[in-house]
Amino acid sequence: MKPAMTPDQPAPKIVVCPACKGKSIYAPSNAFRPFCSERCKNMDLGAWASESFRMPVDTPPDDEFYGDPKFQ
Repeated sequence: MKPAMTPDQPAPKIVVCPACKGKSIYAPSNAFRPFCSERCKNMDLGAWASESFRMPVDTPPDDEFYGDPKFQ
């Protein structure tokens, strides 16, 4: 059942759930926003906790100086 909307109340924004790519309501009524469910929110939290979301880093070898130009 859809919630009744008044003329001064905008329609809730529908976004893509970052976890399952399904539809998700982005409104205060959705406690898990931007996720569609608690399951998707917990999957994302688990990925962060296990360090699955990492950025590749180009670090120099240990025998090279890094950072300060006067050491190069």
